[in-house]
Amino acid sequence: LTSLCPPAGPSPTSSIYVYTQREVYGTVGSHVTLSCSFWSSEWISEDISITWHFQAEGSRDSISIFHYAKGQPYIDDVGSFKERMEWVGNPHRKDGSIVIHNLDYTDNGTFTCDVKNPP
Repeated sequence: LTSLCPPAGPSPTSSIYVYTQREVYGTVGSHVTLSCSFWSSEWISEDISITWHFQAEGSRDSISIFHYAKGQPYIDDVGSFKERMEWVGNPHRKDGSIVIHNLDYTDNGTFTCDVKNPP
């Protein structure tokens, strides 16, 4: 779980493990919860950040659609998710989940949850 660097290098680091569902299905017009849980051997820092990215099916690019930082959720003001997203996570319970409401065909793609727990 811990990788130690040589004395002259940076301080030791610990891994954080992030878990999501492999596939999530929903019907047009309904809502879906995108679960993101994580585990770390370290305490949960006040500087923890959680970012959700979306890569549309058939696209090479991904966009940031949600960010949690400094204890506050921020829905990114891009794409079609900004009016349909709800933060349901709680970092102190190691949960970074979101809900997407009013699903559309254009929501097909890959969603990625990225968690950082500095330092």
